[in-house]
Amino acid sequence: MNKMEKSGQFDVEALRKQVSDAENRSNAPMHSAGEAPGINPYARQIAEQFRDGTHSPTIIIGQLRLLEFLTQFVIGLVAYYFASGDGSDGILMRAIMTAIVSALTVVALQLADTYSIPALRARVRYLPRVFAAFAVAFVLTTGSFSLFRGLSAATAESYTTWFIAGALFLLLERLLVAQGVRKWARNGIMERRAVIVGGGEPAKELIRMLELQEDNDIRICGIFDDRGEKRSPIMVAGYPKLGTVSELVEFVRMTRIDMLIIALPLSAEARIFQLLKKLWVLPVDIRLAAHANRLRFRPRAYSHVGDVPMLDIFKKPIRDWDSVAKRAFDIFFTVIALCLLWPVMIATAIAVKATSEGPVFFMQKRHGFNNEVIKVFKFRSMYTNMSDPSAKVVVTKGDPRVTRVGRFIRKTSIDELPQLFNVLRGELSLVGPRPHAVLAQTQDRAWAEIVDGYFARHRVRPGVTGWAQINGWRGEIDNDDKIKFRTAYDLYYIENWSLWFDLKILFLTPVRLLNTENAY
Repeated sequence: MNKMEKSGQFDVEALRKQVSDAENRSNAPMHSAGEAPGINPYARQIAEQFRDGTHSPTIIIGQLRLLEFLTQFVIGLVAYYFASGDGSDGILMRAIMTAIVSALTVVALQLADTYSIPALRARVRYLPRVFAAFAVAFVLTTGSFSLFRGLSAATAESYTTWFIAGALFLLLERLLVAQGVRKWARNGIMERRAVIVGGGEPAKELIRMLELQEDNDIRICGIFDDRGEKRSPIMVAGYPKLGTVSELVEFVRMTRIDMLIIALPLSAEARIFQLLKKLWVLPVDIRLAAHANRLRFRPRAYSHVGDVPMLDIFKKPIRDWDSVAKRAFDIFFTVIALCLLWPVMIATAIAVKATSEGPVFFMQKRHGFNNEVIKVFKFRSMYTNMSDPSAKVVVTKGDPRVTRVGRFIRKTSIDELPQLFNVLRGELSLVGPRPHAVLAQTQDRAWAEIVDGYFARHRVRPGVTGWAQINGWRGEIDNDDKIKFRTAYDLYYIENWSLWFDLKILFLTPVRLLNTENAY
């Protein structure tokens, strides 16, 4: 029985009717530019089950490496305290030796392939490898030190105590980790969620191959396919077809999906291209299952889910440890900015309140990560009775809605400073594509109608400043070219992200803000 079937029985007839209705809707005009029509009730019900995120296996493995390094380091120092040998090793020398043993242990465990999910799930099978890796790291380090400094009986006894304590910890810890990983896998806490795009025999064969993997961490959440039931059955290997590819876009935005697997042969080039045009705007891995393709590439061209070969088409940007590093970057520099800029913010608040009636702050709905709607904080720059929360009417030069103080803080971007609190809340990043108002448009045309792939900007968290802004693309957007160029710069940033790139943009921002030509 597969994971999906465990959650309940399927009403196949009801599902067939809902998917049929979805196929009819997918041929109708879209509700608004770039948005999919509403998904069917059954798909929405399934989506509700996957709203909460999971723990990334990559993050968990990284944390385990750090834990094992630190604990081995502490064990070495504690062993020295209680069994310091003949005293020839000072505390500094023992700390250096312990750090080297701990680092080499982590490296040896990695080389022995004991940091993979199958290895962590196994209770006993990989324990000899764990013991051997630690023994090699320990003997190499202590043996090298002993060759240069000599080895007394008392020091040998100290090393023995250290080795036994370190080995016992690793063996007991790995047993507990195996129990925890198995429990997390059963409860869905640590899994990679996947949706299969395409039905029929290729999808059926793919599902069977995935289910045969003994330590598979993939959870199939459903199947989406545009084809009718004759070519793509309503049920494939026990998994339901939840709707069309257009509905898949909204399904993924409602859930925390990690991967889309396209189950089509390479020969279906035209269809794959059409799928990718719709799907590349989503912040997920997109892979092409290569199990049924006769054409073979070099082994390094493939990634694998278990033993199933995949071709990586798009990778989720800023993922795993990169996302942790970026979040730490945001918090660190935001705290510094608040410490430096609080007098400016207080003075601005007083000026806004003293020169016009209404609140100091203004909240506006904008598109955030994965098209989620967030409320962005700003200092109020317009008269309260003329404010435009939807930003449907862009601000132009000499706009009568803008107050005298508002003109200054808009030109200098001081009105954006409260967005630092959005950064601390995790809704924005310091650097990223600027969040646009939900109803933003140019000449009565939504920006998603003007720019193909506009929503791909939302594959990462939006930013207070960005690559487009420091290159002059800020302020009024009164023609198609301006939003096209801004989006192009945003997509370049996403594809080329690094912490150094963020640092460059952050430090260039104050300099480039001196150019207020396009800010009204």
